[in-house]
Amino acid sequence: MKPRVGVSACLLGRPVRYDGASRPHAWIRDVLRHRAELLPICPETEAGLGVPRPPVQLVRQGKGRVVMRGVEDHGLDVTARLGRWLEQQQDRLAGLDALIFKSRSPSCGLGSTPLYGPEGEELGEDYDGVFAAWVRSRFPGLLLYDDVMLEDVHQQEAFLALLRKKSGMK
Repeated sequence: MKPRVGVSACLLGRPVRYDGASRPHAWIRDVLRHRAELLPICPETEAGLGVPRPPVQLVRQGKGRVVMRGVEDHGLDVTARLGRWLEQQQDRLAGLDALIFKSRSPSCGLGSTPLYGPEGEELGEDYDGVFAAWVRSRFPGLLLYDDVMLEDVHQQEAFLALLRKKSGMK
């Protein structure tokens, strides 16, 4: 049986980004799909936010509280909606061997998402997206990568070696 890998759906060429675009990743689509069962995941569309949708960003509000708020419409807060979706994902993700996120995404960024202040000012910090942070906290043994990490052939080989080891494949 092939290892199971969750992948940000936009990396598989699905037009799920806020602007209706995708960000296909050639290595994932052309190489990894032959070596693993790929499970497309898009937290924002699966939570019902639709395509297209207003862009959102991570905003620090108060002491340690981070929300997903509209870039232009500061009254748009999708944090609770995404949180309700997250509550339903435990069983779905439990059987995964790895998860590949879209970098810099407010839901999927893996330590690469810009963090903003309440007035929209960039704070100069990179943060986990809401989904990535949730996955990291609940699945500490899950192999986590993002698309940028998989641009380098050495990182691709390392990912495949770790995936084989984790899934018990030879």
